Amino acid sequence: MTAPLTGLRVLDLATLFAGPLAATMLGDFGAEVIKVEHPAKPDPSRGHGPGKDGVGLWWKLLGRNKRTITADLSTPGGREVLLRLAAGSDVVIENFRPGTLERWRLGWDELSGANPGLVLARVTGFGQFGPYSRRPGFGTLAEAMSGFAAITGEPGGPPTLPPFGLADSIAALATSYAVMTALRARESTGRGQVVDLAIIEPILTAIGPHPLWYDQLGYVQPRTGNRSRNNAPRNTYRTADGSWLAVSTSAQSIAERVMRLVGRPDLIDEPWFAHGSTRAEHADELDEAVGGWIARHNRDEVVGAFEKAEAAIAPVYDIQDVLADPHYRALGTITEVPDPELGSLRMQNILFRLSETPGAIRWAGRPHGADTDTVLAEHGFSASDIARLRSEDAL
Repeated sequence: MTAPLTGLRVLDLATLFAGPLAATMLGDFGAEVIKVEHPAKPDPSRGHGPGKDGVGLWWKLLGRNKRTITADLSTPGGREVLLRLAAGSDVVIENFRPGTLERWRLGWDELSGANPGLVLARVTGFGQFGPYSRRPGFGTLAEAMSGFAAITGEPGGPPTLPPFGLADSIAALATSYAVMTALRARESTGRGQVVDLAIIEPILTAIGPHPLWYDQLGYVQPRTGNRSRNNAPRNTYRTADGSWLAVSTSAQSIAERVMRLVGRPDLIDEPWFAHGSTRAEHADELDEAVGGWIARHNRDEVVGAFEKAEAAIAPVYDIQDVLADPHYRALGTITEVPDPELGSLRMQNILFRLSETPGAIRWAGRPHGADTDTVLAEHGFSASDIARLRSEDAL
């Protein structure tokens, strides 16, 4: 079956996570993604985190389904390469600081002049305008400035940052959505457009109604650890065999089932139990009841009892547990990908399943510049052109 984005060509000029991950998501569903990297300074994700035999493992995930070429876009030859590739592409994704492409005479005027139907996705920390637009921006700063870190952590403790690229990942999802929206608009107008995505904004959407709460009530949510101000019991609890379990009672019926299960049906009749917010005011009492019961049983006993009672519970997994879990296996959430450098690799599968036009992982991240000659030849560069560009240090 043909993947739904087959025929779409994407130029990935971005580095590190948000922009490149958006391109990965498009590639997973059939888009031809050409990763353009500097000849001497490849995407830093190639060396980010642990590696094996000198090969970066994060890149194997982030670079999957991409062909890799090198071009120094700041040189005349690199500009020539990009303009010719852009003329035959649908999407360009970049994350240079605002003004950088313009300085290289590769801004929107030049790119759209080469291809009026092009969609240019500009993914930066703070967007293309405003007082912070020229600051260096990373996901960590977005996690801090969005309000996420301020509400994460234990009461009285410091704000807590996630130990992974949360803001970048949310921004990548938003970017891929924005690109597809712009392409859909192109079907009506025949014209491409610029996507201006600031990494500080999608995560602000993800934290929910906090701006509304402040605007209408003056309410600023404090750090509550694993508890919620909206319902209780909601926490992590330790079992008799040392495992941790997460319990959620967002629905009233679930909260009632949990209290019956742990032997405290009397609490259901309390007036405050009828609403999540008032239950949260009695979190100490509820946590004592739930946590005390869970502490007397091992993990399998607790999970089995909750499932029988149709109450919501989940083990707190590390990645070892994820890879061993039978439900993840049934879904195919982790898949094996053959790789000529490292052999078989296990990594996250594509994001969702389509019944008629599924996506696929065709290969893991390829070596730096592995496809330069092939891709350039496909776009009309002769062997002598490629040799010339190399002699000019453009490739």
